Amino acid sequence: MNECADKEKGPVKNDSLRKVVADYIRGKREKAARELKYYAIQWNLADAVEKAAFCALPSGKRHPHQRRIPKRCLAKANERLQKRLSAIDRATTFEKLNDLVEAEIKPIKGIGALTVYDVAHRIGAFCQLAPALVYLHAGTLEGARALGINCKSRKLEMNQLPREFHLLRPYEVEDCLCIYKARIKNIFKRRAAHAAR
Repeated sequence: MNECADKEKGPVKNDSLRKVVADYIRGKREKAARELKYYAIQWNLADAVEKAAFCALPSGKRHPHQRRIPKRCLAKANERLQKRLSAIDRATTFEKLNDLVEAEIKPIKGIGALTVYDVAHRIGAFCQLAPALVYLHAGTLEGARALGINCKSRKLEMNQLPREFHLLRPYEVEDCLCIYKARIKNIFKRRAAHAAR
């Protein structure tokens, strides 16, 4: 299953990381910002948590990242998080919020690392807590490995990334690495082939 909401287009001649980042900024940044704003403008924390836990989009549909998760799993996630509203409200960083969300919903069968991150990120939009690190899971991890980055910690500081990515916020890097992972792999394959000549 491709975890990314958007899919990249095919290979581009004379591609570069600069072009990948420019494509993300031009074609994906605004959509990602609009999606986050939906969670940020909920009436209260309980509503924001419910929308986040049920992975609801403004259209009322479920986010493609979580389309295969049974609704009962998402309902259980919502139930657990609703009981922790005061703790969520006290979180002072995204990292603390993500840890809390992980502790509550990761034990639910069917909930994985991507859903934990997505739910925390959506709640964080309401709480004005943005990731300071790039969180790695599935497709994002593939993209980071294609860059040749050591991914043991499953979180990256921005300074661990090539300078081209410094134009992006950490959550945008997470999105970009996932969407463009195949293109990034191709860029480095071509570089290796060129160096071997």
